[in-house]
Amino acid sequence: MRFLFVAHVFLCLAGVVQPFCPSQCTCVYHGRSDGTGTRSVLCNDPDMSNIPVNVPVDTVKLRVEKTAVRRIPTEAFYYLTDLRYLWVTYNAITSVDAGSFYNLKALHELRLDGNMIATFPWESLREMPSLRTLDLHNNRITSLPTEAVPYLVNITYLDISSNKLTSLPSDLMDIWPPFSGVPLSANSSQKVILGLQDNPWFCDCKISKLIELSKMADTPVIMMDYFLSCNGPENLSGVLFQRAELDQCLKPSVMTSATKITSPLGSNVLLRCDATGHPTPNLFWTRSDGTQVNNTVVQESPSEGIRWSILSLNGILYKDAGEYRCKAKNVAGNAEASITLSVDGVDPTTAAPNNVAKRPEGDTGEGSPIPLTRVSSVSTPIASTFTTRAPLTTTTTFPTQKDLGPGEGIQRSPPDSKMQQGAADNNAVDDKSRKKASKPSLKDLQVVEEMTDSAVLIWKAEGLASGAPLSVVLFPAEEEDAKVTLKTEAGKGKLLLDDLKPNQVYKVCLATKAIALGKEQCTEFATLNSANTDRQTKVLVIASAIACVLAVPLIVLLIYKILSLYCRRPSSSGDANDEELSKETYVKFETLTMKQRTMNGQGNDLWARRQTHESERMLLCSRSSIDSQLTYKSDSSRSEYLC
Repeated sequence: MRFLFVAHVFLCLAGVVQPFCPSQCTCVYHGRSDGTGTRSVLCNDPDMSNIPVNVPVDTVKLRVEKTAVRRIPTEAFYYLTDLRYLWVTYNAITSVDAGSFYNLKALHELRLDGNMIATFPWESLREMPSLRTLDLHNNRITSLPTEAVPYLVNITYLDISSNKLTSLPSDLMDIWPPFSGVPLSANSSQKVILGLQDNPWFCDCKISKLIELSKMADTPVIMMDYFLSCNGPENLSGVLFQRAELDQCLKPSVMTSATKITSPLGSNVLLRCDATGHPTPNLFWTRSDGTQVNNTVVQESPSEGIRWSILSLNGILYKDAGEYRCKAKNVAGNAEASITLSVDGVDPTTAAPNNVAKRPEGDTGEGSPIPLTRVSSVSTPIASTFTTRAPLTTTTTFPTQKDLGPGEGIQRSPPDSKMQQGAADNNAVDDKSRKKASKPSLKDLQVVEEMTDSAVLIWKAEGLASGAPLSVVLFPAEEEDAKVTLKTEAGKGKLLLDDLKPNQVYKVCLATKAIALGKEQCTEFATLNSANTDRQTKVLVIASAIACVLAVPLIVLLIYKILSLYCRRPSSSGDANDEELSKETYVKFETLTMKQRTMNGQGNDLWARRQTHESERMLLCSRSSIDSQLTYKSDSSRSEYLC
């Protein structure tokens, strides 16, 4: 009886005992009518300098406000597994450790506004998968790195206003419509609230998506303040986002070389796409399921704003068929284009024999009421890469026991040998023609440009790939043991043979793995004699010397004649022709000038010595010097009008 009394007292005391509450905090339990409830803790003592460590474990909401706390240490709330709301606001916090929020799996709301946080550990958000509200308002955050974007995908309320942010990663806008590619109707019930105001934004291409978002009227992303303004550059300082125009920003535009490509099995395929945009976009290839392509990719940017990329697929298989997407991305936006690749040919792993005779379902053997059917199939070889011929099928029906008379049984005769022989002959002819048409060959083998120590070998390759390896065997015709093997490719069609001996007969042959060595793949040639070459050179030198000896005197004589004609002067006496020319010229002067004047019988002498005007001097000078000398020729004086 005494034991029962003690137990009853203990249970009564346990019902009224409350969990211990920190001395500088206030704990409030919110009970419900069903016996459940939630506990909230408020710590707002101005003298508190550390995050309390003895908070009740069943706390759902913790508020640390207006205290002297300067740091949130690692695993400060580790034991609060039921915590859903954490407000550490308007304190003096400058440092937040990367593991501060470890084990807060149920946290839904985190508010750190009103502190002095300059760097926030964005990677710590992965410890809070249920987080939907993140408030960093009124801090000193200077950047939001690209690495933080994946941790913000599930955030529906993000307030980073009143900080020192000048830019945002372009990938941040891609996690929300309309940049995420998700239709607006599918996201109409899910709204995202952004607080971005009161930051010194530098309006360039990096935040062009944010500027574009601020100009949209109907979007699931709601701005707390739509009147965002630019702080730089100088020409956009103070301009609202809704009126800012970024002329240098251009979304990518992608164009592919083709939309559909069909290529034979085992061939090499190059897929190319070109992109334009500003800044110059980056290109990368993916499959239709989004997986990255690991094949060889070559990219080049020939000029600013242009980039092209080539994806190389070597020896394609059936697994390589499908859709390839070329995606272009820059800070102004994204774009993509696709190419569908089809592989043409017969897959040996899935090919099934066509000539297997099958017994119809229900055939129970001799005496069965279902007629026996023999199917013989004759397959026709593929005519080309793109066309196939349907198999020819011959059906023979045997009579049943019911169709025969009494005492007669079913006699199964062997297959028609003539029909099989004809089919085999057709297959043999087709196989022979196909092999003949596709048989690789090397022909037109010949040696050109023979010299004393070298020669040039040329050939034509048919039915061989351009990069197929080719062996060139070279040896003297009389010394087959001294063979030299050179390596080249069938598609080159030309090879220089050097280090040869003069006046020597050589034999050269071509060999590949696909072609057996034959007579048509060999040829002979001879190098030139060095003595003959030297003799020809000496003859050429002597002929050149003789030509120079004969030509130089002729050239000198010709130059002398030209100089003599140029330097020859007219004679002083003159002949009859000169006198006639003098008279004719004089008459012309008299005609062009004033009449001859006479004074005291001196006449011509005065006219020759008088002062002439400049216009008359120019008229006289317009004649040739020889005419002037003939006109005013005198024994005692020379002409004054020679030009």
